[in-house]
Amino acid sequence: MLIETLKSLFNRDLNKLKIEIESYQTENQLWAIDKNISNSAGNLCLHLIGNINTYIGAELGKTGYIRDRPLEFSLKDIPKSELISKIDATILVVNNVFDSVTEADLEAIYPQIVFEKEMTTGYFLVHLSTHLAYHLGQINYHRRLV
Repeated sequence: MLIETLKSLFNRDLNKLKIEIESYQTENQLWAIDKNISNSAGNLCLHLIGNINTYIGAELGKTGYIRDRPLEFSLKDIPKSELISKIDATILVVNNVFDSVTEADLEAIYPQIVFEKEMTTGYFLVHLSTHLAYHLGQINYHRRLV
């Protein structure tokens, strides 16, 4: 049950991320920052892609993805079409992984220590879903501000 719920939420929110990125009127707006807004929508998008591909793709799906977290926040001016392609690829990774995850996997301890303590894979996947939703809200608000 939780597997299908998580798969549904990740698909919903990653598809919403695509819509948000596509909705920026200009590519420059994607990368806009201000003294009180230090992360652009483009960088938050790269961060979400890196986060999901690391913790779901590489760790659970053994995709071989290698994360460069500092680049998620320092890269600029990636074309909107490239961001959309990266989101689409991330959706495929999420679906492939969730198609192979079992209920027993959810109850197992997540293979990495992320928050300085052990947690179940199910708990961590719920956290990743809320992390995605949190930054998706920031991107929506950023888009409407610029």
